[in-house]
Amino acid sequence: MTIRTLLADDEAVVRAGVRAILAVVPEIEVVAEAGDGRQAIDLAQRLRPDVALLDIQMPGVDGLTATTEIVRTVPGTSVLVLTTFGNDLRIARAFGGGACGFLLKAGDPRELITAVHAAADGAAYLSPAVARRVLTKLGGAGRMARIAAAHDRIAALTGREREVLALLGAGMSNGEIARRLHVVEGTVKTHVSTILTRLGVRNRVQAALVAYEAGLVEETP
Repeated sequence: MTIRTLLADDEAVVRAGVRAILAVVPEIEVVAEAGDGRQAIDLAQRLRPDVALLDIQMPGVDGLTATTEIVRTVPGTSVLVLTTFGNDLRIARAFGGGACGFLLKAGDPRELITAVHAAADGAAYLSPAVARRVLTKLGGAGRMARIAAAHDRIAALTGREREVLALLGAGMSNGEIARRLHVVEGTVKTHVSTILTRLGVRNRVQAALVAYEAGLVEETP
């Protein structure tokens, strides 16, 4: 299956770099490029790509606004947000915007490819580096309170649901989780739906953050 991808960044050199990384994967096709958020929204609505890769900081309509609008008007398109270490608080704000993943522009190219595959498969992808950075930025006493709250929230989950949440937090798709746990994919979908409800979160990325804060996901260096 071809993963039709939209790429949006106001820097042509960044778009060229991302496009070159994705070009080595036969099943990923960049179908359009945008230099700002407004153009990204228009292209997403017209072309309905499987995945949209959006820079979080663009002139005019920024990546946060574009993410929210694309998720609202093109529900079949999964949005991945590209960011830098300087945008931590914007990342934190974007968790509620419906993006299915966050990764660093300067990160490992393999992360980008993994994230696109995960997004196309309906999974969340939260770069470990981004997760650590955001949780640290929001740290201090508030961090300790969130860790305690996360442990309280996962207490409502069954053992199997915690296993699913941990794998979800590690960026696995429903299919990958099903194979890991030796169950059918429909069972995983049911578990994920129940997990989101019991945790009181809107999407898989927010659930992934809970998994990180509760210590269910092993952080890689």
